[in-house]
Amino acid sequence: MGGAYSIDKMVRLMYGYGWWPDEQPSEEIKRYVESRLDGLGWKVDVVLSHTTPLKYEPVEVFVAGVDQSKVDKSTEEWLDGIEDRLDYGKWYCGHYHTEKKVDRVEIMFENFDMFCVDKIIT
Repeated sequence: MGGAYSIDKMVRLMYGYGWWPDEQPSEEIKRYVESRLDGLGWKVDVVLSHTTPLKYEPVEVFVAGVDQSKVDKSTEEWLDGIEDRLDYGKWYCGHYHTEKKVDRVEIMFENFDMFCVDKIIT
């Protein structure tokens, strides 16, 4: 499940760097994901997402000076709901440019080379 809010959106736009208006999953994509999970009985071995469920955000690595009240966390909130309902073995994500493990959730940055999945369902 891809997508997350870019806290550096204004800098990207100012310097002509890449930024995409559809950087976060649309309602259509969210419904598709939930439909796929319905078909799987809300049970999977592994979850891959760009960002984390909100409850696992690594607040200790937030960029100083960024007003978190202005950051759209709707994707993280949606993933919280997914994580609450889902029976899963391991959840891998990134986005925060740090490495951290909490329960079954692993935020990855430079440790991705150890990651191997035999089968991914799309």
